Amino acid sequence: MRQTLKNCKRIVIKVGTATITYPNGRLNLKRIEELAWVLTDLRNRGMDVALVTSGAIGVGAVRMSMPSRPTVTREKQAAAAVGQAMLMQIYHNFFDRYNQTVAQILLTKEEMGTEERYTNTHNTFETLFEMGIIPIVNANDTISTYEIEFSDNDRLSAMVAEVTGADLLVLLTDIDALYDKNPREHADAKRISYVEKVTPEIEKMASGKGSAFSVGGMQTKLEAAKICEKAGTAMAIAHGEDPTVIHRILAGEDVGTCFGKGIKRRDEI
Repeated sequence: MRQTLKNCKRIVIKVGTATITYPNGRLNLKRIEELAWVLTDLRNRGMDVALVTSGAIGVGAVRMSMPSRPTVTREKQAAAAVGQAMLMQIYHNFFDRYNQTVAQILLTKEEMGTEERYTNTHNTFETLFEMGIIPIVNANDTISTYEIEFSDNDRLSAMVAEVTGADLLVLLTDIDALYDKNPREHADAKRISYVEKVTPEIEKMASGKGSAFSVGGMQTKLEAAKICEKAGTAMAIAHGEDPTVIHRILAGEDVGTCFGKGIKRRDEI
């Protein structure tokens, strides 16, 4: 299955809050720059690339001097409004160093729920891909409280993979794979290299969540895997500490956890 990933032509990358921020909630600028380099390199190969980013609420909370991620909905929305502007400015600056144009897309569940909006969203992505632009996607937390519950955008990224017809979704997170038990609590936890189908037994392996400034846990990643499964999209979970792990995944190396039955060459579909 991993060898089929070499045939990827369209990829969605999702970065969680814990991947692009330090434990204190401040942005990890070095990692964001490395991410910009890797994604631009993929684009230079001729691949279509989309980035789904979390972090707006966490970054906004730090900027607003909140001691931790807010729990009141309207405070979350306010933090998102502040943090989203900061995130896009920083992404633009780093991608611009490599002469790569980026675009911002803010989504709500309504874009996925009606045929007209779904089509409009699809057409926007397709046009950006045709023009060589990398869309940067986040949930539109300021106008829809539902998106705040997307759980660090894991499910949102799977929906983006579905609407774009992506070959592969890569979730970069603060844990390097799915394990048979929580590796932070059990030294004998074993990495699961490959999951063809998410079963109730697989779901039992998921527990816990990330840092104080993030929301998602392994359970939401398995929910994303099930969305990808229905869409026929492969998915991989890997540690976001080194964004070049994306290159290793696309080379078919045994890193992280891969989900699905693999992909076909587009000329075979």
